[in-house]
Amino acid sequence: MLVYKAKNLILTGYTDSDFQIDKDSRKSTSGSVFTLNGGVVVWRSIKQGCIADSIMEAEYVATCEATKDAVWLRKFLHDLEVIPNMNSSITLYCDSSGAVENSKEPRDHKRGKHIERKYHLI
Repeated sequence: MLVYKAKNLILTGYTDSDFQIDKDSRKSTSGSVFTLNGGVVVWRSIKQGCIADSIMEAEYVATCEATKDAVWLRKFLHDLEVIPNMNSSITLYCDSSGAVENSKEPRDHKRGKHIERKYHLI
């Protein structure tokens, strides 16, 4: 394996979601992409397992799924010894201010009270 040394290898994630585009199942689609120093290393687009009641919930679920991917990717890169110090945080960008606010204090928002507990790991 050929590896070039860089000063800092930065892992960054981006997430997005649509809202109930599939008219038959009413499920939203989550998408995420992770880059390592600007180069794409992992991407995913998948139909959500729940029916979101709002755009904020769809974005929140997408961010939760991307967080799971980030945890897996961190362990994978650590095991490969690609990034020597994988203790730094992974920045995950989400374009929904409501989902970001809900991730800070999930119990304080009226719109987020009905979201299933399994999605509150952010």
